[in-house]
Amino acid sequence: MTAEGSKINIYQGCVCVVWSLTVCVCVPQDVRVYNEEVELEVRDPQQDYMLYKDTCAALAKLMEEIQELKAGGAKVQSVEIEERRTQCSVHFITLKKLNRLAHMRLKKGRDQTHEAKQRVDVLHLQLQNLLYEVMHLQKEIGKCLEFRSQHEEIELVSEEEFFQEAPAEISRPHVTRDDQHQLTLARLDWELEQRKRLAEQYKMSLARKEKIQKAIEQKREYLSSLQPGLQNIMQASLPVQEYLAIPFEHMQKQAEVARHLPPPLYVLLVQAGAYGQACDKNLSVSISGDVDEAKALSRPPEDSQGTSVSTEHSQTLIFFSSVQLDDKRKEMLRRHPLSLCVDLKCKDGSVLHLFFYYLMNLNILTVKTKVSTTTDLSGAVSAGELLNSESLLNCLYASDHGKETPNPANRYQFDKVGITTFGDYVSDLGHPFVWVQKLGGLQFSSGGAQVALSASHMERTMKLLRGRLQARLALHKQFSSLEHSIIPVSSECQHLFPAKVVSGLVRWTTMSCQEFTELGFVQHVLKAGLVHETDLFFMATVERGTARLRAAVVMNPRYPEVAPLFSLSLHWKGERSGRTDDNLQAMESEVNVFRSELQGPRPGLQLLTNQIQRLCVCLDVYLETESQVCDGSEGPKEFPREKMCLRTARGPSRLKPFKYNHPQGFFSHR
Repeated sequence: MTAEGSKINIYQGCVCVVWSLTVCVCVPQDVRVYNEEVELEVRDPQQDYMLYKDTCAALAKLMEEIQELKAGGAKVQSVEIEERRTQCSVHFITLKKLNRLAHMRLKKGRDQTHEAKQRVDVLHLQLQNLLYEVMHLQKEIGKCLEFRSQHEEIELVSEEEFFQEAPAEISRPHVTRDDQHQLTLARLDWELEQRKRLAEQYKMSLARKEKIQKAIEQKREYLSSLQPGLQNIMQASLPVQEYLAIPFEHMQKQAEVARHLPPPLYVLLVQAGAYGQACDKNLSVSISGDVDEAKALSRPPEDSQGTSVSTEHSQTLIFFSSVQLDDKRKEMLRRHPLSLCVDLKCKDGSVLHLFFYYLMNLNILTVKTKVSTTTDLSGAVSAGELLNSESLLNCLYASDHGKETPNPANRYQFDKVGITTFGDYVSDLGHPFVWVQKLGGLQFSSGGAQVALSASHMERTMKLLRGRLQARLALHKQFSSLEHSIIPVSSECQHLFPAKVVSGLVRWTTMSCQEFTELGFVQHVLKAGLVHETDLFFMATVERGTARLRAAVVMNPRYPEVAPLFSLSLHWKGERSGRTDDNLQAMESEVNVFRSELQGPRPGLQLLTNQIQRLCVCLDVYLETESQVCDGSEGPKEFPREKMCLRTARGPSRLKPFKYNHPQGFFSHR
């Protein structure tokens, strides 16, 4: 073997160290080839570590011995020192071998680590591809589920009627009863046949209509030729009509009854009749009650506070005090036998009935209400208080609750008969609203002409009454949809919102004033004095994924003139409210402060549903612009970005862009 430097040959189990520069060695036939990589597989690293420690200790010991020999005067070329040098060289060779083995183990470990990391990277890439495919499939599934065919908008006849009326060649019961797809196709074919038949009938009806119209035109021409003669006859018969009182019979009867009305009701009758005749043909006034009893009132009612009790009957009055107090209360709260009924009709056929009564001893007017509609309004549970006769007319004018009498003199009258508050009797007697007194010409603060006072408030009050009825009926329909998790947005208001809104209303319920005050996230509204007992309270719940937004709604009786007030609480990664989250406070501002953008067409009856829809849009923006992966983990986001925003956050408070810009379709900050 030829080697450069020092080489180690294993020959018949002996280790030979060669120090010559070029040495030729004759190797026998049974030589074994040495391979450190093969040896590395069978060697124990722990044993190599112990060998390393033992070799280092032996080297240290040999060095000490050489040092002692030199200190004892031994020569450098002495046999003892040379032997120890040879042993040290062998140990150094062992250390170099251990060093090579350690580097080989390190390289092998690095290679294995690199291979494992490559396998992990390949698996991670496959996982990402699978997640992307899953996301793509979910979107495609969502598109398929949202697909609406045109035939779904056609109102088909029921299956029972279809099988009864359709011929066998179209219905094919042996096929369609077991195959829903074939059944739908057959029903569509039957619908097409029916429409063709109806189209033919329509053409025939049009032809018949034209024929009838021609006949009508001929008769109309004939009647027009008679008009001049009839006008002359009518003009000549005017004295006879006036003599017989034929056209004024009803008015005369009502005028006869009106003579027995008390002055406030008479003023109301005259002014309401004049207003209906001049401005509102859908307003009618009638008198009801006992006319004979009204005629029997030949003198004014006795003043309850002008009578006194004589001294000799004082003991008897004390004995019967409780009975007499009840009688005195009934007498003081006595109503006039006659009353007025004012009917306000709306375009949809609904009617608001107003019953006006006059309390003779208290000198005030009261009103009761009743609503008649052409449709059934029993579907919406949360709309139970909207058309309640006890609260329908609350706050028609600001701060006019109708619980207490507006006549200051009544307070002294109540003290004499033990009446604490008039509010205990409004359910039986009616509400003494201030506007009711003004319609009857009653004004207790200052003097003035009764007729002028009534006329000045008649037109505005009638418009407010009709607007209140229309607003409550509109709310009733909206509540019916909200209870089914449907937010009705009219076509005139579609431009206020993006085309796709993911967040949706899942619950709409009513609640009492006490339940509202117990909510933790509405305390700031209570402290600000924005809540009153006459308000209506509701709870709306909007959800998207794991996020749930609760909105406590305060609705003033004067809606939509006074907009509903929203207070928000978000349950997502904890609980937040407008007091703890600046973005939730900004969402409250979007529906409370910028409500003028949501009014819609006048008179703004879509305000509530538009506010709820904007709340859903703001929740989408809030969740989509929020950081979804906060811990550094990888995976699909819960709320993927679907809204286009110029900036996702702005300012120290990191406010989100909640303002929707139409028609560009992006969101920006205010």
